[in-house]
Amino acid sequence: MRYAINNSSKNTPPLGNLERKGRLTVIGSGPGDKELITLKGIKALKTAEVVLYDALVNKELLEFAPNAELIFVGKKKGCYSFQQEQINELIVERGQLGKHVVRLKGGDPYVFGRGAEEMEFAAERGLRVDFVPGISSSLSVPGSQHIPVTKRGSSESFWVITGTTKEHKLSNDIALAAQSSATVVILMGMSKLPEIMELFKVAGKAETPVAIIQDGTTKREKIGIGTVASIESKAREQQLSNPAIIIIGEVVRHREQLMALAKKQELETNLK
Repeated sequence: MRYAINNSSKNTPPLGNLERKGRLTVIGSGPGDKELITLKGIKALKTAEVVLYDALVNKELLEFAPNAELIFVGKKKGCYSFQQEQINELIVERGQLGKHVVRLKGGDPYVFGRGAEEMEFAAERGLRVDFVPGISSSLSVPGSQHIPVTKRGSSESFWVITGTTKEHKLSNDIALAAQSSATVVILMGMSKLPEIMELFKVAGKAETPVAIIQDGTTKREKIGIGTVASIESKAREQQLSNPAIIIIGEVVRHREQLMALAKKQELETNLK
């Protein structure tokens, strides 16, 4: 995806940089496993001169940009190293020097990643902008634990919802999702887990299966399985916290079914 640029931008770089237009490439790095970035993403990283990366990005991916200036702009222990406005300005500042700036984000930047905002900001100020999709954690993390978001006979559709809005409130969409038979995938919702589960209880879903997957597709991955009624205690027992994905729906049972079949096959093999 490429946007046209405004050559009459008020933020035109100095004359010495006019021969070489700066550009921004926003790349999705995938859910955490370094092998889940796309080939196109790696190719773009190799040409980067500046890489601004988030906390959820696998640091091993930075090896694909050996000559780039590396700038961490994510959160550490809940504290922002840069505010969003500062990140926007940093992108434009480096880009107006004629550099290729890569904005490396976890998952897919267009799924609660603010990638669209950053691209728009850069394009309005004269930078060329490109987008490389990433594998969204909302689908790949459940999938890596054998939880499909749809399954014939169990779920015909799925919701992907942020647990916390920009006002730091619970999304109103969660109450709507609780009324449906769809799979519900919630990102950034651990701090509001009790409130979320209460909405599903009110909707008569107390026995609906729930999975929480922390640090999905990485070596630090942890998973808790329960129901709407029990998942809070499971999360406390297993000390589950952000970054985590909450999956609510009948599809969660698929994991247990698949594991039971695998165990049966292993037992049968051992008995031979």
